[in-house]
Amino acid sequence: MRARIYQPARTAMSSGSAKTHVWLLEFTQSEAREVDPLMGWTSSNDTQSQVRLQFDTREEAVEYASENGIDAQIQDPQKRKPNIRAGGYGENFATGRRGAWTH
Repeated sequence: MRARIYQPARTAMSSGSAKTHVWLLEFTQSEAREVDPLMGWTSSNDTQSQVRLQFDTREEAVEYASENGIDAQIQDPQKRKPNIRAGGYGENFATGRRGAWTH
């Protein structure tokens, strides 16, 4: 069984970092999906691709994979630098603001 261990990125619709501090172990597909001729749904006999195990740390995920004989590929996260403005959000509405109003 092949799997990958990674830390999920934040969603595109959110600026928060919820659900990004855990590590996931996710199995890769062992067979291709097929289209059902009657309904048009995609399906597969591979139930392992539906399994997502959640761990608090990377070490726990790696240890679980090695104990259970899972060939795991580890992907390190690419962290962004935080965008911190000097005046913060309130600077948009400051009375002594210099420069053109852009809103």
